[in-house]
Amino acid sequence: MPNPGHDPIEYAQALIRCPSVTPEEAGALSCLEGLLAPAGFACHRLTMTEPGTPDVENLYARLGSGRPHLCFAGHTDVVPAGDAAGWSRPPFAADIVDGILYGRGAVDMKGAIACFAAAALAHIAGNGGLPRGSLSFLITGDEEGPGINGTAKILDWLSARGEGVDACLVGEPTSSMAVGDEVKIGRRGSVTVELTVHGKQGHAAYGNLADNPVPKLARIIDRLSSTPLDAGTSRFQPSSVEATVLTVPNTTSNVIPAWARAAFSIRYNDLHTRADIESWVRGHCEAVARELAVRFTLAFSGTHEVFLTEPGPLAEAVGGAVEAVTGRAPALTTSGGASDASFIHKLCPVVELGLRNSTAHKVDEQVPASDLAMLTAIYRHLIETYLG
Repeated sequence: MPNPGHDPIEYAQALIRCPSVTPEEAGALSCLEGLLAPAGFACHRLTMTEPGTPDVENLYARLGSGRPHLCFAGHTDVVPAGDAAGWSRPPFAADIVDGILYGRGAVDMKGAIACFAAAALAHIAGNGGLPRGSLSFLITGDEEGPGINGTAKILDWLSARGEGVDACLVGEPTSSMAVGDEVKIGRRGSVTVELTVHGKQGHAAYGNLADNPVPKLARIIDRLSSTPLDAGTSRFQPSSVEATVLTVPNTTSNVIPAWARAAFSIRYNDLHTRADIESWVRGHCEAVARELAVRFTLAFSGTHEVFLTEPGPLAEAVGGAVEAVTGRAPALTTSGGASDASFIHKLCPVVELGLRNSTAHKVDEQVPASDLAMLTAIYRHLIETYLG
């Protein structure tokens, strides 16, 4: 779908109209490939598989073979719309009302993909090609899902080809009050814990004949939630432990359940490793188990590790592009949730810059058209300076 105007609004609308809820591709990658291939990008559609998980389509597209090689990374998959009746506009219609573009993925993160595509294509058109270096897009369909058949496996594929990347920009919605006010140079690690306390089912009137796991689970939840992991570091906010899901195998109030389960979301900073976190959780569970004769099992999942890209040439180039377009220098932060940058940092320096995140994953996710224009200008300035 060539567009001589390289309009990020038009591109964003086309992407939003593809209902690519993880793991469905729904035409979103084809839409992007249709923009890049006519400009000379070599496009590779990569379907990644893993037993027990759905297959996921991904896209890697590169123009040029020289250095420096600047890669833009992101995802076309989106979270479900939820209750469509709660939206003021249909979630996949990409309607524009009073200068505001509505739709699932508008900020997280089809809008940013549209902006980088518009910036890259305008740079190529304005220079009669790519005068120096290489530009690439690393786009997954698995960021909002398990995160198994997406970016990590594309990076393995690149490594097997002997293909290097010098710097990567991830287009997650990092901005807060204004486009470009924050650039992420790191993220806390993320691990999900599933804790099951085992008891003995019985009649609630005869508790002495049963073994109620609920109060024992509650004691462990309190221990994990009320014990600080740390007070934060110079670059990262404190680590956090949040109990998010509680489950028992019955819904009847007069039955003591056979087991009780809790899920926790732990976000940890650079004082810890994944192994440290697992050991910390297990240690507290075992301490309560000794006090209360608790029988428990633990399961850990999640693949995002803590990372930090120390300020250097890439952060300076991104910050310079923001300042050149907006007149203000961005704050370099590490707050927020996990992203695929946690995989990419092992390959090359990586930072994140995207749209404002206030409506991400919400009903009526939206972005002002003016924000898309501004982010496109920032991205184009970055391309021109980094490859110039």
